[in-house]
Amino acid sequence: MKTYKRVLTIAGSDSGGGAGIQADIKTISACGCYAASAITAVTVQNTLGVKAVQAIPVEIVTGQIEAVLEDIGADAIKIGMLNTSEVIEGIRTMLDKYKNPNVILDPVMVSTSGHRLIEESAINSLINNLLPAARAITPNIPEAEILLGGQKIEKQSQLPEAAKALAEKSHTSVLLKAGHLTEDKLVDMFYDAENGKMYELPSVRIYTKNTHGTGCTMSSAFASMLALGYSLPEAASKAKEFINDAIVAGAEYQIGNGFGPVKHFYKLWK
Repeated sequence: MKTYKRVLTIAGSDSGGGAGIQADIKTISACGCYAASAITAVTVQNTLGVKAVQAIPVEIVTGQIEAVLEDIGADAIKIGMLNTSEVIEGIRTMLDKYKNPNVILDPVMVSTSGHRLIEESAINSLINNLLPAARAITPNIPEAEILLGGQKIEKQSQLPEAAKALAEKSHTSVLLKAGHLTEDKLVDMFYDAENGKMYELPSVRIYTKNTHGTGCTMSSAFASMLALGYSLPEAASKAKEFINDAIVAGAEYQIGNGFGPVKHFYKLWK
């Protein structure tokens, strides 16, 4: 019998479908993998913003993870929105138990519309408990600034140093995204802590408001590429290629009245 390459996403639900667990499942499927999920929180949101967040009890979160890994298994795990320190600690327990080698953590803290998605008390737990358990993390610039204790990142030239500093602090590889800068040319930086090398992932800025869920999508693509057997630098590069193409394809569409999604199935929907 044939087998799937499997990716478990652990993240929050987005009722608008553009980010969170919904974006993860679309991305994992579009990349050619089988998607399983564990929902950490339910958000009330659309393209205009987040109206409410309801955390899922930790025993239900860990129960979902255990149910998937005991039966289906996973070649990679993507972790997204984590609302409370209790959930973070519960997930770390699961990671210690199952020891998956390909964990990609997207340290989601604020939505595209500016809504805070994590309790203040949970940030230290995220840094101390989860970052060291990941093979790589994928922060944007505001998230990297928080993780680095408030250090400001304002220029492209600061990204390599910031990525390496964050890797040393968190004991993991770092894909630092440049999208919050203002230049037309964006160069994400990937520091591979396993070989000590820095990789540039360049692209040209795409002027569109359809950027909802870009972080979720890129990190899920990263995890999918690891599940498919690519090396860490190859997986980072292919994830960058996937999100860039999805943004380009999605820029032509109008959905909702705010920040629209990318086009996850751009290879299939012609």
